[in-house]
Amino acid sequence: MRRLRFLLRPGWIMLAILVGVFAYLCFSVLAPWQLHKNSRTEHRNDLIARSVDADPASVGDLLGTGSFAEDDEWRRVNARGSYVPGSTVLVRLRSVNGDPAFEVLNAFRLDDGRILLVDRGYARAVESSRPPPITDPPTGPRTLQARIRQSEGVMNDKPPAELDGYRQVYSIDSGQVGGLLGLALVDGYLQLEPDQPGSYEPIPLPQLDAGPYLSYGLQWLAFGIMAPLGLAYFIRAEILERRKSRIPSAPGAADGSAPPTTEAKLADRYGKSR
Repeated sequence: MRRLRFLLRPGWIMLAILVGVFAYLCFSVLAPWQLHKNSRTEHRNDLIARSVDADPASVGDLLGTGSFAEDDEWRRVNARGSYVPGSTVLVRLRSVNGDPAFEVLNAFRLDDGRILLVDRGYARAVESSRPPPITDPPTGPRTLQARIRQSEGVMNDKPPAELDGYRQVYSIDSGQVGGLLGLALVDGYLQLEPDQPGSYEPIPLPQLDAGPYLSYGLQWLAFGIMAPLGLAYFIRAEILERRKSRIPSAPGAADGSAPPTTEAKLADRYGKSR
């Protein structure tokens, strides 16, 4: 036990605590976080792939409970109704193909009276920060072809603002936009397909690749295993070094010379007798 007393020193205790906390975070937080993102990405890609060959559905058929089901995201739908006048809202800080842009939102009232938020596409920013002139959507009854999208949620630290003559938000959330417009919007929104009434430049679909999340998750698992193993290696190396320091030095080691051999001892003895 005396050989292991050095492990009770504050430095070694702190190192062991840090390694333990790091390994715990790798297994309980960091790796699950990346693996969960990988699962979500694969699920999204599967929904998009299935929607490509599926016939468009009526949007009213998918709103039986008043909101879109999670597995209905990316489905192609037809929506019959008319745009709500004066309902334009812009989404700030968007980037499309590396260029700053604004997404253009409007409310759309279905023939049955329910109101949906519609993403008309994106308009490229002017001078990298200001929106260009935004035209109102066409009036009168229209049929739109679009894809169902789930709300992105609200960025609480960035409330809606009136900038450059337009109501602007930082994320697409039907609840927040509905409160801004004073309308009861269905949860979720529609992303217009190309060449639809009132559409701007279409928002490209995500690329169907899983991304780096699986490899990142496996890397965190590997780090969680390697950290305790590394600590064990250093402890073993310290024990061996301390064990070597307790071995008595051989004769002649004090001045750095090698200990005399048997032949040298005999030669020295008989040489002196002569």
